[in-house]
Amino acid sequence: MNPQAARLHAALPQTQCTRCGYPDCAGYAEAVAAGDADINRCPPGGAQGIVRLAEITGRPPLPLDPDVGVEGPRTVAVIDEDWCIGCTLCLDACPTDAIVGGNKAMHTVIEPYCTGCELCVPVCPVDCISLENVTGERTGWRAWSQPEADLALARYEARKVRKAREDVEHAQRLEQKALAKLADLPTLTKGAEGDELARKKSVIEAALARARAKRETS
Repeated sequence: MNPQAARLHAALPQTQCTRCGYPDCAGYAEAVAAGDADINRCPPGGAQGIVRLAEITGRPPLPLDPDVGVEGPRTVAVIDEDWCIGCTLCLDACPTDAIVGGNKAMHTVIEPYCTGCELCVPVCPVDCISLENVTGERTGWRAWSQPEADLALARYEARKVRKAREDVEHAQRLEQKALAKLADLPTLTKGAEGDELARKKSVIEAALARARAKRETS
């Protein structure tokens, strides 16, 4: 990330909501720095956030782009625990690991860690997640503080590290499983010979190659 992109990134509220059209706040900051995105595409930052980006880029402030939403108060997700089915889809969607729970077990939101990104809402198959206004009439950066943004970013970065580690561990498990199958090919193929044996061996070798490639690129 170049110096201007880093300054722009630091000026964002770090909700990681993707409403700007980019995968995270860093992606949006880099696009603005490169001249590929306007400075008015962050609804959580609102008008004050646009002014922040304008001061860094030297561009004139603009009204918030209506295509990305409207400026509003900060919200937190609330799960109706009576309706939660424990599908874990919201856990996967949350960019700050603010939701805890397990497969087929009730989930709940840790309020201080929730950025109100809304990403958990559309993935819930039973519509048991709602958003609660926690800042009243305060909107945009008036609804945020720098420590809250810093915490959100720290949790997002920690989540990325965890996900990368889990991807590597998963690839390693698949690799070991494929190696074990190759080592016991006669038992696994149940006496197959000729073309059938070669076909089954190639399937396992392809799975091994995919697992190794995944591990090496994670």
